[in-house]
Amino acid sequence: MSRNFRNNFMKHWFVVEAIPIWCIVGIVVTGGSFFAFRSAMGPTIQWTKVNATPWNDIRPNQSTKLIQVDQKFDEQWRREKL
Repeated sequence: MSRNFRNNFMKHWFVVEAIPIWCIVGIVVTGGSFFAFRSAMGPTIQWTKVNATPWNDIRPNQSTKLIQVDQKFDEQWRREKL
């Protein structure tokens, strides 16, 4: 039984022509997962109901950006209530 399964798998899914396709699919899935995880950890995402409106805690002298080109702010905003 396992020999038939192995032969069938090797014949249909492990052909030399399919290896680049498997590599590309793996890279795309990994990149998409990384992007989704990184987007989910952004400052605009709400994970708890304790701080339902985090944008109301930002004061005018705080920056939420990672890099400011020409603007100087007094302090950087942090997600402390999460």
